[in-house]
Amino acid sequence: MLLLAMISHLIGVDGGGTGTRVLVADRHGVVLAQASAGPSALGQGVAAAWQSILSAIKTAFQDLQQETPVWYQCVLGAGLSGVNNQLWREQFLAMNPGFARIALESDAYTALLAAHGGQAGVMVAAGTGSIAEALYADGTRRQVGGWGFPVGDEGSGAWMGLRAMSHAQQAVDGRTPGSPLADQILQHCGGSRQTLQQWCAAARQYDYAQLARTVFDCAHSDPAAESLLRDAALALESMAAALDPKAALPLAIYGSVGRALMPRLAPATRDRCTPTPQDAAYGALTLVQQLLEETP
Repeated sequence: MLLLAMISHLIGVDGGGTGTRVLVADRHGVVLAQASAGPSALGQGVAAAWQSILSAIKTAFQDLQQETPVWYQCVLGAGLSGVNNQLWREQFLAMNPGFARIALESDAYTALLAAHGGQAGVMVAAGTGSIAEALYADGTRRQVGGWGFPVGDEGSGAWMGLRAMSHAQQAVDGRTPGSPLADQILQHCGGSRQTLQQWCAAARQYDYAQLARTVFDCAHSDPAAESLLRDAALALESMAAALDPKAALPLAIYGSVGRALMPRLAPATRDRCTPTPQDAAYGALTLVQQLLEETP
């Protein structure tokens, strides 16, 4: 049984394939501090996710110049990439280091809560991976995308990086003309066919996502890079359209790649976008507050 009198802090976590953001609030929901750490997407390892989350929480309390409380005095709300995988979800909850209660949802849903204040709307997120979710006026939810790397996550950093790598390989072979993008990818991976093969043999989703920076950097001078970015923007628009065909709901774009792609979205799409959507970690705090309200 959760004893509310024992709770000293509420913690909201936004965790993805690139990094983790944490908000620490008092028991009334007033934010006291925030901090960040490495990735906490469950697909990159459940134990590693917990390590990043706990590291960020401890950093936040250090910034407050307070000792980290014992975990049973804290309630955790987390929006994490990979939560829809039931096995990973169960493993994450089983490794709870002692938090009084955990409210666990996908990072897409917590971003949706943060973006529209719990009201109806659409959210598209593109960072290391990509996903979109809508909350409708009747309270129902629907999600598209988020199928995971390498078969899904269209418009994401890893999706772009994988296609940039394919372009570079074809350029090395002479199957497609060389380009600044291909040259940059080759140099990033050691400068030779052999080192390129070695890089690909060891690379995972996060590694491919880092190549997205090169795609953006080369766009002004390389039609191949610009074409990739156009395709990525169209992929994000298609997810929004699948959730809201009449374009009647407000739209929020999240993630480093999503924000960088916004200038390439159609003007009508940009006009629907929330200018500066709230950090998704605030949506995770909302989860905690909802949990406490439901606690008898």
